[in-house]
Amino acid sequence: MSGTRGGEDGHGRAGAMVSGLAVAVGCVLFLGGFLWAAVVYKPYSVPTASMSPTVNVGDRVLAQRIDGADVRRGDVVVFTDKVWGDTPMLKRVVGVGGDTVACCDEKGRLTVDGTPVEEPYLNRGPADGTPAPASPQEFSAEVPEGQIFLLGDERSTSLDSRVHLADAGQGSVPLSAVQGRVDAVAWPMNGMIGRPESFAALPGGVSADGPLRLQVGAALVGMVLILGGAAYGPIAARSARRRAAGAAR
Repeated sequence: MSGTRGGEDGHGRAGAMVSGLAVAVGCVLFLGGFLWAAVVYKPYSVPTASMSPTVNVGDRVLAQRIDGADVRRGDVVVFTDKVWGDTPMLKRVVGVGGDTVACCDEKGRLTVDGTPVEEPYLNRGPADGTPAPASPQEFSAEVPEGQIFLLGDERSTSLDSRVHLADAGQGSVPLSAVQGRVDAVAWPMNGMIGRPESFAALPGGVSADGPLRLQVGAALVGMVLILGGAAYGPIAARSARRRAAGAAR
């Protein structure tokens, strides 16, 4: 009887230890993932449809807190500039210091230093059988060093650098105005906002992906371990009692 009871207790203790360890590790991963994300990212609500269809009015986005020096062409950034109304805005960076940004070439595309840029995130529906231009109005601007040129993805209605071409800097905004780079639409859960490959061939390339996928993955693994560990303890204990009862017969 004492050997049976010892076996039962041993299996029960082992199950409890495995269960407790899984729950503990799960809590660390789950809370760690959320705390890490809270430090790295800041949520914003999108006030206008100027970035449609990439980001729609009312969406909640997660913007990685970055320094202006980390900004690359193709990034969707949150910035605040007094000339633009001194309120947080979302636009896409299409030019950095030293670039000449113009539109449109013979195929209706945006060009950066004469290099045409394909922009798959635009809604360039056919106009008279051919794709609509990347901008309804033609323009050309030289971006000063330390500045960025910004356009909305909804080019027909977006109030962006094109509206400020007559201002100092030809519509550009200082890098210091950037508060974050948008990595994902959190609500509705439309997922990650990728880096446009069309800008990758230009000097400086595109930004590396942020750590959001890793943070979400850690939180999900943590949740699985917490739920699995919590369920395993009672199951292991019940199994140990059944084995003990079977051995006693």
